[in-house]
Amino acid sequence: MTVRVRIAPSPTGNLHIGTARTAVFNWLFARHQGGQFILRIEDTDLERSRPEYTQNILDGLTWLGLNWDEGPFFQTQRFDLYKQAIQTLLDKGLAYRCYTSEAELEEMRAAQIARKEAPRYDKRHRNLTPEQQAAFEAEGRRPVIRFKIDDDREISWHDMVRGKIAWKSSDLGGDIVIARASETEPFGQPLYNLAVVLDDIDMKITHVIRGEDHIANTAKQILLYEAFGAAVPQFAHTPLILNKKGEKLSKRKGVTSIFDFKKLGYTPEAMVNYMTLLGWSPPDSTKEIFTLAEAAELFSFDRVNKAGAKFDWAKLDWINTQYLHAIPVPQLTDVLIPYWQAAGYQFDPVSDRAWLEQITALIGPSLVRLPVSDRAWLQEIMTAIGPDLAAAPDAIEMTRYFFTANVEFTEEGKTQLQQEAAKTALKAILDALDRHQPLTEAGTQEIIKQVTKELNLKKGLVMRSLRAALTGDVHGPDLIQSWLLLHQRGIDRIRLQSAV
Repeated sequence: MTVRVRIAPSPTGNLHIGTARTAVFNWLFARHQGGQFILRIEDTDLERSRPEYTQNILDGLTWLGLNWDEGPFFQTQRFDLYKQAIQTLLDKGLAYRCYTSEAELEEMRAAQIARKEAPRYDKRHRNLTPEQQAAFEAEGRRPVIRFKIDDDREISWHDMVRGKIAWKSSDLGGDIVIARASETEPFGQPLYNLAVVLDDIDMKITHVIRGEDHIANTAKQILLYEAFGAAVPQFAHTPLILNKKGEKLSKRKGVTSIFDFKKLGYTPEAMVNYMTLLGWSPPDSTKEIFTLAEAAELFSFDRVNKAGAKFDWAKLDWINTQYLHAIPVPQLTDVLIPYWQAAGYQFDPVSDRAWLEQITALIGPSLVRLPVSDRAWLQEIMTAIGPDLAAAPDAIEMTRYFFTANVEFTEEGKTQLQQEAAKTALKAILDALDRHQPLTEAGTQEIIKQVTKELNLKKGLVMRSLRAALTGDVHGPDLIQSWLLLHQRGIDRIRLQSAV
């Protein structure tokens, strides 16, 4: 048997991290088994489906490196298959036309709730005579199509994550609607449970891997597989992704879209690595950094947890740093150049290449995330998420003083330079600078040593004063390397004189 799995997102929103994590597990299982990973777009919700969401899903999966072997297939292009299947169920007496109005359904549910019963369809139109159907048609009622579910069944399967799962058919809410009503056709738009089963049969899907919120659907769908005389695939219901409080991730309370994570500065390698660990643990628990291909070699469902996976921003940040810090300086420079350009920094990407790479080498080890260009959006997101999403060094802000003519002083920087001893130290550094041309790393160290000794000043004061004069702050990347980079542009002397 060739393993065939699928990811089947609905294009009613952007690619959600929960859907993306499901795609990761499907991809890993398919690659581990030497099988095939199929992409299907479940766009039968005509009112809410949007082409821009479809594109977002395709782009998101591509960005994550989750290449698919077949597809994308679109359910809206498969209506003929669904309609034939519906007619087959009607002909076999396994489905029927139901004319119950919405008002009647509401009245029925209210009565059941009043009796403290679970709401369910009471099968009132399951056995209508042709005359009764004609009477409803004459009233202008248009029928939905319901699939018959008998109440005396136990539906069970062996779940690859949860072991044996069993449902009583009487707990499924009665006969389910599999097609909407239509004003012009015998029946209308097919609904999820029918379409997904027919697609999985037609595409020869062997394993259905999806979130645990689909468990009730699985019970209904097994009955549909049986109605069509088809083999039932194996199921794996993965744990949901939860927030710190143990609640399902909500878009209203933070970030859930994959491209929002990209916008926040996370790399695709870090995202798929982290999502792999959301509910799965490798055999070697000490190893947490691995590529998709490496994870695929190890992946199995006996190491997927049943409990919900709590999202941990600090863990994602740590994984992201492992990938950022491993990027070679030339490649990381290529990544950062567009951000610097978007910030309005003036430089020539070609003639200034060596200088830019030195800046990258200076700040690279401090990076946790890539820059966020939309500062207002970032502030909004950080407010929504709270302290769990820590502030991170920003490559745009960290390097601003290299690209601007005038330095912007922080309050700490201003306070440092207001000290008389700071001005004395900076004057001495300026004088010594003339005697160390061209300036080298050894020369900078000699100047600081000389000024500290001759003026009997503490080295810390000299270093803080020099940093404040050159960069505007008393904190930042390595001071000596920053000084040398500014010296290459002739900016160090100007700023020292201005500070004095």
